Amino acid sequence: MADFRTSTLDYFPENILIDILSYLGVRELIRTGRVCKRWRRLVKDQRLWRVVDLTAWKGVTSRMLWVLLRQYLGTGLRCLRLRGLLLSARGGAFLSESWLKALSSRCPRLRSLSLLHADLRGLHSCQLLPTTLQVLELRGCELPQGFFTQTPLSPEKQAGMASTAATQQQGRSQTGKVPASLSGIAIETMVLDNVPSFTDQHLQSLASWLRLSRLELRNVLRVTAEGLRRSAAQETDSGLNGLSRLKYLEIGHFGRPGAQLQMASLGLGVGWLGLEELSLGGKEVGPGLLSASRLRDLKRLRLRCCKLREMQVLRSCRTLRDLRRLEFCEVFFQVCPKTPEREGEVERQGEEGREGGTDSGDGSDDKLDENDPVPSLRRSLAALLPQCALVFTNCTVTITSD
Repeated sequence: MADFRTSTLDYFPENILIDILSYLGVRELIRTGRVCKRWRRLVKDQRLWRVVDLTAWKGVTSRMLWVLLRQYLGTGLRCLRLRGLLLSARGGAFLSESWLKALSSRCPRLRSLSLLHADLRGLHSCQLLPTTLQVLELRGCELPQGFFTQTPLSPEKQAGMASTAATQQQGRSQTGKVPASLSGIAIETMVLDNVPSFTDQHLQSLASWLRLSRLELRNVLRVTAEGLRRSAAQETDSGLNGLSRLKYLEIGHFGRPGAQLQMASLGLGVGWLGLEELSLGGKEVGPGLLSASRLRDLKRLRLRCCKLREMQVLRSCRTLRDLRRLEFCEVFFQVCPKTPEREGEVERQGEEGREGGTDSGDGSDDKLDENDPVPSLRRSLAALLPQCALVFTNCTVTITSD
């Protein structure tokens, strides 16, 4: 009993203590490391620094970043989320070229970098970022012109990066992948949310990224339909141009009422070779549905946070015979009262679908269901697209007299 009364945390194995410390945030971990030498050694264990989120920590300066990098961050870091000083009263420099170089050398396994409210105009190129990045998220950031342009490296830099890539490849020899530094920018997923300085020029610069397969554009107001047309993957005499390796594209505009709308999704009307998944949101749903019929490789379509009419969906999906999945997320369906004219038009849409497939209608009544808010739409889509899976999530129905 005496041993039981005097037991402390020192009696626990280190693995259990590390599991307990994993529930703490960055601030709490740093404070915990000041208790004693043993706890300081435990806090520096790289299992605690795989995912570092500093977005809730306001006022993180470059000096704090240097302290974290020199004392805590290391080979275990996989995901890093930072909050800049763009909206802070302090202002000042945030990310520097020297810090990014040190991050690349000390954290060779970093895969995901997320920046919130960061001023990147002090960096002339994205090639300063760690070459091991596969996911880059920019939210509310400011970018310089030509930030995404990939320029050839000098022979000295290529030799230095080749030696670094050789050491990184020793631990990944079984994967058979080409080192990122030898094949250019290795980013596969790019997320841009509310980045006002992102323009058509930046979008066209992404065509030089050989591994980019997923692009998400949300509230990017300066991207136009013409810019999307020029960036689309098109087959020419010299081969494929544009974002030829892109498989997933998201375009969303969720701005305030009266905000400028570029209707960038109209640029999809020229077609996009290899694009298999498209997500449209907000005010871009209407223009995007008009152009989606030109995407011959499209397999999955997602519509969210918008208002739609039943006939609008049927007319747009009439030509999407190869569609395999159609999702409606938080969609407000506007349904007109039943009239002989409307019933005849819906019936004609269903007959057109039955000519190319099988009739999946079950003859049930039009009773509203949470998972099936528009039964008549489901039946008509099942006739038009017999091989397509339909998903309704948090959708509502309103009856309009118009």
